[in-house]
Amino acid sequence: MEKRYFTIGMAGHIDHGKTSLTKALTNVDTDRLKEEKERQISIELGFAPLYEDEEIQISVIDVPGHERFIRQMIAGVAGIDLVVLVVAADEGVMPQTKEHLEILKFLGVKNGIVAITKIDRVDEEFIELVQDDILAELQGTVFEDAPFVLIDSLSKKGIEEIKQLIIKKLKEQEMRDAKGAFRLPIDQVFTVKGQGTVVRGTVYEGTVEEGQALKIMPKGLEVRARQIQVHHKPSQRAYAGQRAAINLSGVSKEDLERGEVLVSSEHFIVTRIIDVAIRVVEELEHLIKQRMPIKLHIGTAEVMGRIVFFDRNEIKEENGEILCQLRLEEEILTKRGDRFILRRPSPTETIGGGWVIDPRGNKYRFGEQTIGELEKKKVGTPKERITAALLEAKSLSLPELIKRTALDEETLSEHLQDDEFVLFNGKEYTLQQLIQSIEEDIYDKLQDYHHINPMKQGVNKAEILQSMQKKFSKSLLDYVVENAISKKVFNRREQFVSLAEFSPHVPKNWAKRTENLLAELKKDELKVRYLKDYLSDAGIPDSLEGDLRRFLEDQELIVLLDDQFTYHGDVFKEAVHKLQNATGPEFEVGEAKEVLDLSRKYMIPFLEKLDAKGFTKRVENKRVWKNK
Repeated sequence: MEKRYFTIGMAGHIDHGKTSLTKALTNVDTDRLKEEKERQISIELGFAPLYEDEEIQISVIDVPGHERFIRQMIAGVAGIDLVVLVVAADEGVMPQTKEHLEILKFLGVKNGIVAITKIDRVDEEFIELVQDDILAELQGTVFEDAPFVLIDSLSKKGIEEIKQLIIKKLKEQEMRDAKGAFRLPIDQVFTVKGQGTVVRGTVYEGTVEEGQALKIMPKGLEVRARQIQVHHKPSQRAYAGQRAAINLSGVSKEDLERGEVLVSSEHFIVTRIIDVAIRVVEELEHLIKQRMPIKLHIGTAEVMGRIVFFDRNEIKEENGEILCQLRLEEEILTKRGDRFILRRPSPTETIGGGWVIDPRGNKYRFGEQTIGELEKKKVGTPKERITAALLEAKSLSLPELIKRTALDEETLSEHLQDDEFVLFNGKEYTLQQLIQSIEEDIYDKLQDYHHINPMKQGVNKAEILQSMQKKFSKSLLDYVVENAISKKVFNRREQFVSLAEFSPHVPKNWAKRTENLLAELKKDELKVRYLKDYLSDAGIPDSLEGDLRRFLEDQELIVLLDDQFTYHGDVFKEAVHKLQNATGPEFEVGEAKEVLDLSRKYMIPFLEKLDAKGFTKRVENKRVWKNK
């Protein structure tokens, strides 16, 4: 079973015990800043490892509860898979508890547990009142059936119970898309002495590898993942659902800020106008008016903009989903389906949230016609639905596409004729753009490999496929490689794949010495010295010996008799030809020694090499020519 990675969040009112609960669960104090210690409140996001086994890894984010730090709170919960709603027994549901509930609803977080903390401060009767208060508040929300756990973080009462409940719930939950293009919204930027710039965040989707080329969007800065850490431990990769810190080369701390996004693909869209579907909070304190300023929280970004309606000029109260548009003052990176929160800048309050229908919004006329067009976009055209499904899953069969897109077989089959969609294996569909992207990725890998290993024929095909199977199915990767071979972009010799234009060669700085080695071998004909002596005389280091021997043998420039003796390729061919002409259909060792004038130390390995190469076959004390 493929390992799955999840991040959970602690949410709730200030001083209700989120950080204490996190510490009790993980033995990590997530308040790291001096100001946090002094004021005993969380200001920045805290994070810690909670649990790991062969099947699952779980991290915790402790998000600030104070209303002044709501941006950090939104940045934290935007990437979580399960929320623990923390309510103190001695205070019950408070304003921030309600606001956090609204935010969680708008962000689509559906998996939750309610932790009633500080139970040591009240009696049992009061705890029952608090539970009733919470149940009333949760009515009609996705958390109305969430389980309750009574917690005393100091005595550890309820800690093991809630920990096992978290593990159980997440083992039943699907993991984020680990096969999509990598995306990490940055929530922290800092420097480490001697290492340079580090960004931290939750991996929304995809996988990142150490050494991988990436981009900071929307600025388009090109960087490389120098090192990756997960929970302060070095890691070769980070997966969707994990909290990760990535040491970047090619950029300084001053170039970056929270809200930017680290990505591996050009497929994400940078935009200032987005078509959206929103809902507003149930109890609006002030009207939401046409074109009024709003503050958009999406991923970890916070951007000012204006809300534009096409079928009304104001909203007085909550009345279902509203199709509208956000026009922003700064560019953001987003895609269809991304969730967001809307806040009023002044007076400050959460007013609603929703999801992105189309990141490529345009300016439209006011009226029902525009609403009709947005309704169609919301549902998505058949082509858009197919494309979205294939971008997420990478490859799907027709039955799987029917299930994912909710389109009938006739409609699907009609649209799958489009050149953007490719059928392979006779049963699976993918996107032309994905094939191109995978081919370019393999091309880059081969180019790097040839640069480092110029004497090797190429990379073992299975090795290439294995390195990319976290993102793509083996059948899709196999198709891309075979397709590129048929187009003469790649070349294959036995199991090895190379670039079509590549030919194995000795590195320029060792070419002359290799020529000298071959010249000495040829000069000594059949009575050669140990190969080690020739290598040493030519000044070829031990580190190069293995690759050079394999290259020269592949090119038939030498013939390795055994571990000690090697003949020049031409000398070996001439010796075989001479022996064939001087003997009959079969011959004995003595005859061969006489023809070639060789001692036993050369003769035996020479004859064994004839057998190995298929020139002869040993029958008792004789050799029989196979092609004479």
